[in-house]
Amino acid sequence: MGAVQQRPSPNCGPRKGGISKPDMVVLHYTAMQSAEDAICTLCDPEKEVSAHYVIGRDGAMTQLVDEAARAWHAGSGRWAECDDINSRSIGIELDNDGFSPFSAALMDALEDLLGGILARWEIPAHHVIAHSDLAPLRKFDPGGRFDWRRLAVQDLSVWPTWGEDLPLAESLTALGYGVAEFGVEPCLNAFRQRFAPWRDGAECLADRRDAASLAAQFAVDPLGGAS
Repeated sequence: MGAVQQRPSPNCGPRKGGISKPDMVVLHYTAMQSAEDAICTLCDPEKEVSAHYVIGRDGAMTQLVDEAARAWHAGSGRWAECDDINSRSIGIELDNDGFSPFSAALMDALEDLLGGILARWEIPAHHVIAHSDLAPLRKFDPGGRFDWRRLAVQDLSVWPTWGEDLPLAESLTALGYGVAEFGVEPCLNAFRQRFAPWRDGAECLADRRDAASLAAQFAVDPLGGAS
Protein backbone atom coordinates (compact mmCIF):
# COMPACT_ATOMS: atom_id res chain seq x y z
CA MET A 1 0.00 0.00 0.00
CA GLY A 2 1.19 3.53 -0.70
CA ALA A 3 2.27 5.93 1.99
CA VAL A 4 -0.49 7.02 4.38
CA GLN A 5 -0.24 10.42 6.01
CA GLN A 6 -1.30 10.63 9.66
CA ARG A 7 -3.58 13.49 10.77
CA PRO A 8 -5.13 12.34 14.07
CA SER A 9 -8.67 13.53 14.72
CA PRO A 10 -9.97 14.03 18.28
CA ASN A 11 -13.42 13.01 17.10
CA CYS A 12 -13.35 9.34 18.01
CA GLY A 13 -13.63 6.91 20.91
CA PRO A 14 -13.90 3.23 21.79
CA ARG A 15 -16.39 1.01 19.99
CA LYS A 16 -19.58 0.50 21.99
CA GLY A 17 -21.87 -2.37 22.88
CA GLY A 18 -19.11 -4.89 23.42
CA ILE A 19 -17.99 -4.65 19.78
CA SER A 20 -14.25 -5.19 19.69
CA LYS A 21 -13.54 -4.90 15.97
CA PRO A 22 -15.12 -3.59 12.78
CA ASP A 23 -17.10 -5.88 10.51
CA MET A 24 -18.23 -3.32 7.91
CA VAL A 25 -16.80 -0.58 5.72
CA VAL A 26 -18.87 2.47 4.78
CA LEU A 27 -17.93 4.59 1.76
CA HIS A 28 -18.70 8.32 1.60
CA TYR A 29 -17.97 11.27 -0.64
CA THR A 30 -16.69 14.48 0.92
CA ALA A 31 -18.77 16.98 -1.13
CA MET A 32 -16.15 19.64 -0.35
CA GLN A 33 -13.72 21.74 -2.39
CA SER A 34 -10.69 19.61 -1.58
CA ALA A 35 -9.47 16.70 0.48
CA GLU A 36 -7.66 19.17 2.74
CA ASP A 37 -10.93 20.98 3.45
CA ALA A 38 -12.52 17.67 4.38
CA ILE A 39 -9.60 16.70 6.63
CA CYS A 40 -9.78 20.03 8.45
CA THR A 41 -13.50 19.55 9.06
CA LEU A 42 -13.07 15.97 10.21
CA CYS A 43 -10.36 17.03 12.65
CA ASP A 44 -12.29 19.99 14.08
CA PRO A 45 -13.58 19.08 17.57
CA GLU A 46 -16.47 21.52 17.18
CA LYS A 47 -17.79 19.64 14.12
CA GLU A 48 -18.04 16.30 15.97
CA VAL A 49 -17.53 14.28 12.78
CA SER A 50 -14.65 12.14 11.57
CA ALA A 51 -13.70 9.17 9.43
CA HIS A 52 -10.90 6.66 9.54
CA TYR A 53 -9.49 7.66 6.15
CA VAL A 54 -9.70 10.35 3.49
CA ILE A 55 -8.55 9.61 -0.06
CA GLY A 56 -7.80 12.60 -2.30
CA ARG A 57 -8.45 12.94 -6.00
CA ASP A 58 -4.72 12.48 -6.51
CA GLY A 59 -4.77 9.18 -4.61
CA ALA A 60 -3.15 10.58 -1.45
CA MET A 61 -4.37 8.70 1.63
CA THR A 62 -4.72 10.26 5.06
CA GLN A 63 -5.60 8.36 8.22
CA LEU A 64 -7.49 10.31 10.88
CA VAL A 65 -8.64 7.58 13.27
CA ASP A 66 -7.09 4.24 14.20
CA GLU A 67 -8.99 1.36 12.61
CA ALA A 68 -9.65 -0.20 16.02
CA ALA A 69 -11.38 2.96 17.27
CA ARG A 70 -14.89 4.28 16.64
CA ALA A 71 -14.98 7.21 14.21
CA TRP A 72 -18.05 9.45 13.88
CA HIS A 73 -18.93 9.13 10.21
CA ALA A 74 -22.20 7.23 9.77
CA GLY A 75 -24.65 9.27 11.84
CA SER A 76 -28.17 7.99 12.34
CA GLY A 77 -29.17 5.05 10.21
CA ARG A 78 -29.75 1.32 10.17
CA TRP A 79 -28.22 -1.72 8.50
CA ALA A 80 -28.99 -5.36 9.28
CA GLU A 81 -31.13 -4.18 12.22
CA CYS A 82 -28.16 -2.39 13.78
CA ASP A 83 -28.43 1.34 14.48
CA ASP A 84 -24.90 1.99 15.80
CA ILE A 85 -23.06 1.68 12.53
CA ASN A 86 -20.08 3.67 13.84
CA SER A 87 -19.29 0.92 16.33
CA ARG A 88 -19.30 -1.73 13.62
CA SER A 89 -17.56 0.02 10.78
CA ILE A 90 -14.57 1.71 9.22
CA GLY A 91 -15.45 4.91 7.38
CA ILE A 92 -13.65 6.06 4.22
CA GLU A 93 -14.23 9.54 2.78
CA LEU A 94 -13.58 9.95 -0.95
CA ASP A 95 -12.64 13.36 -2.36
CA ASN A 96 -15.53 13.91 -4.75
CA ASP A 97 -18.37 16.41 -5.18
CA GLY A 98 -21.02 13.76 -5.82
CA PHE A 99 -21.47 14.70 -9.49
CA SER A 100 -18.05 14.21 -11.09
CA PRO A 101 -16.43 10.90 -12.01
CA PHE A 102 -14.13 9.45 -9.37
CA SER A 103 -10.52 9.84 -10.48
CA ALA A 104 -8.44 6.82 -11.50
CA ALA A 105 -5.83 7.67 -8.87
CA LEU A 106 -8.48 7.75 -6.13
CA MET A 107 -9.99 4.44 -7.22
CA ASP A 108 -6.56 2.78 -7.40
CA ALA A 109 -5.77 3.98 -3.87
CA LEU A 110 -9.17 2.85 -2.60
CA GLU A 111 -8.68 -0.64 -3.97
CA ASP A 112 -5.29 -0.82 -2.28
CA LEU A 113 -6.59 0.47 1.06
CA LEU A 114 -9.80 -1.54 1.02
CA GLY A 115 -8.06 -4.80 0.21
CA GLY A 116 -5.84 -4.38 3.26
CA ILE A 117 -8.74 -3.49 5.55
CA LEU A 118 -10.84 -6.48 4.49
CA ALA A 119 -7.89 -8.82 4.97
CA ARG A 120 -6.83 -7.40 8.36
CA TRP A 121 -10.28 -7.54 9.90
CA GLU A 122 -11.69 -10.50 7.94
CA ILE A 123 -14.55 -8.39 6.59
CA PRO A 124 -16.52 -10.01 3.74
CA ALA A 125 -16.98 -8.08 0.51
CA HIS A 126 -20.75 -7.76 0.98
CA HIS A 127 -20.13 -5.78 4.18
CA VAL A 128 -18.73 -2.90 2.12
CA ILE A 129 -21.68 -0.53 1.77
CA ALA A 130 -22.62 3.02 0.81
CA HIS A 131 -23.55 5.71 3.29
CA SER A 132 -26.83 5.94 1.40
CA ASP A 133 -27.51 2.25 2.07
CA LEU A 134 -27.76 2.79 5.81
CA ALA A 135 -29.42 6.22 5.71
CA PRO A 136 -31.53 6.27 2.52
CA LEU A 137 -33.77 9.15 3.64
CA ARG A 138 -30.95 11.64 4.11
CA LYS A 139 -27.78 10.48 2.35
CA PHE A 140 -26.78 9.90 -1.27
CA ASP A 141 -23.06 9.19 -1.06
CA PRO A 142 -20.95 7.96 -2.67
CA GLY A 143 -23.58 8.46 -5.40
CA GLY A 144 -24.42 7.13 -8.81
CA ARG A 145 -21.04 7.99 -10.34
CA PHE A 146 -19.16 5.62 -8.05
CA ASP A 147 -17.94 2.43 -9.75
CA TRP A 148 -19.17 -0.38 -7.49
CA ARG A 149 -18.78 -2.92 -10.27
CA ARG A 150 -15.05 -2.19 -10.43
CA LEU A 151 -14.75 -3.04 -6.74
CA ALA A 152 -16.79 -6.21 -7.20
CA VAL A 153 -14.42 -7.43 -9.93
CA GLN A 154 -11.62 -7.16 -7.34
CA ASP A 155 -13.71 -9.01 -4.71
CA LEU A 156 -13.96 -5.78 -2.73
CA SER A 157 -17.74 -5.50 -3.06
CA VAL A 158 -20.57 -7.41 -4.72
CA TRP A 159 -22.59 -7.17 -7.92
CA PRO A 160 -25.95 -8.70 -8.89
CA THR A 161 -26.61 -11.44 -11.39
CA TRP A 162 -30.04 -12.45 -12.72
CA GLY A 163 -32.05 -13.86 -9.82
CA GLU A 164 -35.59 -14.99 -9.24
CA ASP A 165 -38.60 -12.66 -9.37
CA LEU A 166 -39.18 -12.41 -5.60
CA PRO A 167 -40.83 -9.69 -3.48
CA LEU A 168 -38.53 -6.69 -3.42
CA ALA A 169 -39.09 -5.77 0.23
CA GLU A 170 -38.06 -9.25 1.38
CA SER A 171 -34.87 -9.23 -0.67
CA LEU A 172 -33.85 -5.73 0.41
CA THR A 173 -34.48 -6.59 4.05
CA ALA A 174 -32.41 -9.76 3.72
CA LEU A 175 -29.54 -7.71 2.32
CA GLY A 176 -29.60 -5.39 5.35
CA TYR A 177 -31.68 -2.42 4.18
CA GLY A 178 -33.93 -0.89 6.84
CA VAL A 179 -37.16 -1.40 4.93
CA ALA A 180 -39.29 -1.55 8.09
CA GLU A 181 -37.94 1.82 9.25
CA PHE A 182 -37.43 3.73 6.00
CA GLY A 183 -39.91 2.11 3.60
CA VAL A 184 -39.39 0.23 0.35
CA GLU A 185 -39.06 3.24 -1.98
CA PRO A 186 -36.14 4.98 -0.21
CA CYS A 187 -34.33 1.65 0.12
CA LEU A 188 -34.93 0.90 -3.56
CA ASN A 189 -33.52 4.31 -4.46
CA ALA A 190 -30.37 3.56 -2.44
CA PHE A 191 -30.12 0.10 -4.01
CA ARG A 192 -30.42 1.60 -7.49
CA GLN A 193 -27.75 4.19 -6.77
CA ARG A 194 -25.32 1.32 -6.26
CA PHE A 195 -26.42 -1.19 -8.82
CA ALA A 196 -28.56 0.56 -11.46
CA PRO A 197 -28.35 4.37 -11.28
CA TRP A 198 -29.94 4.66 -14.72
CA ARG A 199 -33.29 3.30 -13.47
CA ASP A 200 -36.09 5.43 -12.08
CA GLY A 201 -39.81 5.21 -11.46
CA ALA A 202 -41.69 2.32 -9.90
CA GLU A 203 -39.95 -0.93 -9.06
CA CYS A 204 -39.47 -3.23 -12.02
CA LEU A 205 -38.62 -6.85 -12.74
CA ALA A 206 -34.92 -6.06 -13.04
CA ASP A 207 -34.91 -4.50 -9.55
CA ARG A 208 -36.54 -7.58 -8.05
CA ARG A 209 -34.23 -10.00 -9.83
CA ASP A 210 -31.10 -8.01 -8.96
CA ALA A 211 -32.04 -7.78 -5.29
CA ALA A 212 -33.04 -11.45 -5.13
CA SER A 213 -29.74 -12.56 -6.68
CA LEU A 214 -27.77 -10.68 -4.03
CA ALA A 215 -30.02 -11.75 -1.16
CA ALA A 216 -29.61 -15.41 -2.16
CA GLN A 217 -25.83 -15.11 -1.77
CA PHE A 218 -25.27 -12.38 0.80
CA ALA A 219 -28.17 -12.22 3.25
CA VAL A 220 -27.13 -10.89 6.66
CA ASP A 221 -28.48 -11.96 10.02
CA PRO A 222 -30.03 -9.48 12.51
CA LEU A 223 -26.86 -9.42 14.61
CA GLY A 224 -24.79 -8.16 11.71
CA GLY A 225 -22.86 -11.28 10.77
CA ALA A 226 -23.02 -13.12 7.48
CA SER A 227 -25.54 -15.92 7.38
